[in-house]
Amino acid sequence: MLSGGRSFVSSPPAFSNDAKRILVCTGNTVSVFSTSTGLQTGELEGHQGQVTTVIVVPASTPASKLLSFCWTASLDGTIKYWDFTAPELMRTIKIQYPIHSMVIPSLLNPQSEITEKLPDLFAYVCLEAAQGSGIRTDSLSLQIQKCNLTKSRLVRGVTLAEVHRPVCVAASTSGKFIGVHQKRKLRIWEIPGSDRDHVDYRHIRLHHTKAFTTLAFHPSERTVAAGDVTGRILVWRGVGHRGSINVNKNGVLNKDLEDRPGVRGDDDADSCTTWHWHSGPVKVLFFSPDGTHLYSGGREGVLVVWQLDTGKQKFLPRIGSPVLHYINSPDSLLSCISCADNRIHLLEMPSMKILQSISGIRPACSMETSERGRLAVAINGTAGMITLPTENYRVQFYSLFDDREISEVQICERNHHPGDEITIKVSLVVLSLDGCTMCTVESRCSEEGIGSLVSLKFWACDLQSKTFTLSTLVYEPHREANVSSVAFHPSECMAVSASYGGDFKIWVGRHKTSDNEETIQNTGWLCHAVGSYKGKAMTAAAFSGDGSVLAVAAGNVITLWDPYSNILLDVIGDIPEPISLLEFIGVSDYLVSASHSSSPQLSIWSMSKLCRAWCYNLFVDSVTCSMDHSAFAVLARLPIKTNKTNNERGVILIFNPESPLPLSMWFVRKAQGGGLSYVRPHPTLVNEVAQTKTTDELLAFINADHEYFIFNPCKNETSMPDMSCRKNFVVDEDAGRYGYTSMYGELPELSLPSDQNLHSSLPSENSWKTIFSGPSHILPPLDKLCSDFLESLLERRSTMVE
Repeated sequence: MLSGGRSFVSSPPAFSNDAKRILVCTGNTVSVFSTSTGLQTGELEGHQGQVTTVIVVPASTPASKLLSFCWTASLDGTIKYWDFTAPELMRTIKIQYPIHSMVIPSLLNPQSEITEKLPDLFAYVCLEAAQGSGIRTDSLSLQIQKCNLTKSRLVRGVTLAEVHRPVCVAASTSGKFIGVHQKRKLRIWEIPGSDRDHVDYRHIRLHHTKAFTTLAFHPSERTVAAGDVTGRILVWRGVGHRGSINVNKNGVLNKDLEDRPGVRGDDDADSCTTWHWHSGPVKVLFFSPDGTHLYSGGREGVLVVWQLDTGKQKFLPRIGSPVLHYINSPDSLLSCISCADNRIHLLEMPSMKILQSISGIRPACSMETSERGRLAVAINGTAGMITLPTENYRVQFYSLFDDREISEVQICERNHHPGDEITIKVSLVVLSLDGCTMCTVESRCSEEGIGSLVSLKFWACDLQSKTFTLSTLVYEPHREANVSSVAFHPSECMAVSASYGGDFKIWVGRHKTSDNEETIQNTGWLCHAVGSYKGKAMTAAAFSGDGSVLAVAAGNVITLWDPYSNILLDVIGDIPEPISLLEFIGVSDYLVSASHSSSPQLSIWSMSKLCRAWCYNLFVDSVTCSMDHSAFAVLARLPIKTNKTNNERGVILIFNPESPLPLSMWFVRKAQGGGLSYVRPHPTLVNEVAQTKTTDELLAFINADHEYFIFNPCKNETSMPDMSCRKNFVVDEDAGRYGYTSMYGELPELSLPSDQNLHSSLPSENSWKTIFSGPSHILPPLDKLCSDFLESLLERRSTMVE
């Protein structure tokens, strides 16, 4: 039904010709965002594999800035041509081989000669070539090949290079050069002025002692810049001036080659300058449109602006994440950077002020998993929101149905520093059912066994600003032991925290009535009671649906408590391994538990009989219970014997607690470390869910890569459906304007007199005779109107190529 959590930064984005929209590769689709609001306005759907390249057809004249066409390439082995305003697929070219990157120099270098026949359009692609028969290699066989887009085929016999890993083919903004970096050398090809299927390319090589990571071409001069793994930037000037005449008849280097500072061997360049500021690999290099500055970025989270003549620097610091891409827009006052935290920042130039940010779901980070190996994320089923820890010790609130960021909270103050060891780990993030309170658990790592610290924090949500502020901070809530589980009371301001140290604590919130006596504010949290059972580690905790019973797992048994009086009611169970998950099942009187370790087990307990009803030997990563019904779902890993592909496949099973037979099941990928939760349907999906007449709840699954899917659990399917993306995009201010309207604006509405004959408004057979009737000051100039008029008389014909 719905999918989200896609990467926004897997490939460089592209601006529209009017710089009002930005096209972003998002999985199998291309998402269109407004640069003024940062909201998604459209989407291009049609590829069956990940989209690796998007190229907007540039405007050749000021009037053609209204055109909105683009080319896309994908790992599904196709190249597609789109009108991204409609949006409409115009053409499909089947290459048959996965395409990792693509450039179209001809779009940047239009032909100066005017001929009756338009020249062919060529693209240069990095694709996975066909393996030879009987040859088996561990690495991919990748080639840089030439594709004739006009004739919809690869050009036979034209292979520019073979590479051992996917590379991004770079092209100069003039369209005269393309190049790739391959280990410690740059390979550059000069494109002839009139490109054809088979032409001679001038091949230029530049060498270095370290491996290259990126390269960029100057917009107008023969200057090439490249970055390496050590953080150095090399700038070659006069590239390709001498051609191949580098030695004399006696095989000795010409004397003029000796006066080339910084140039190695017989590299075809006049000089080479080296700059060094970055502490790690240079990931981004891009020249300014006027060629006076060079932008660079890397893992430091700083955008560096180099003055090309002097080498002086300016900085955009504290971006907060490594920089991956930098793109200029047709508007000289706007550019953007893509960062590793799945965020695109729109910059005002030349001040480099961040105007707007397009934020996707944060990628998985090393400090995110709990001690049990599960995702330290929380899904609020009522609000349709997911909460997850991110880099730089923040917590992101993300809307599952809108697929965009809601807000972000800084858990502890820290700036982005590359290469720093993780000293604080956010192990738990839990939300109350109403979403008004959040609890986080963070542990400071010890240094040589000294300095470890566990902190329990309660956060209160401001209902007006929808932001969380710190309400209570508790250092070492369970002495030096780590917190294993936190659970909120379903209806009251109460929470429980369990620890591996052998005790649990019940916390209650203090309330304060405001001056107008209309609102009640939570002013802090106090410890209400402490409990333990035979000194065993308390590994999980959960409240019953009505909040009258508190279940706490003490090793391999379950203890039942009265949360108000802190009295032990009963002890049930005796399973081989310690329990790591506990959940009460909806409105039923059943309890579900899961244990991991060497003998994993899923068990269902009857609270009325105080015994186990049934069990399975399953390794369960997540358990979620219906909010309104007596059903629950589990995310389990498939056994190793049945998971031969080693792609961490798993299964989602839905049960009724009264029967061990699953009601339905779905097979999923990347199940290890995933999460599962029932969610309320979004208002836009109420009608669709109501058609099933079986449930008013949906099921959300999120994997370890933060990709998520929302589907109807009542549909009888055995595999995860190919879920389409949401259609409720924000209406763009320019949406729906085509042809005459896009150029001249909307015509004024004219009200007809009530006594006017309606038949007079019907068009005649020769409508062109009356098209120019009316006052001359209302009609557009004839030189603009005639071309549109003549085009309207031509028959349009589809050019779809299958």
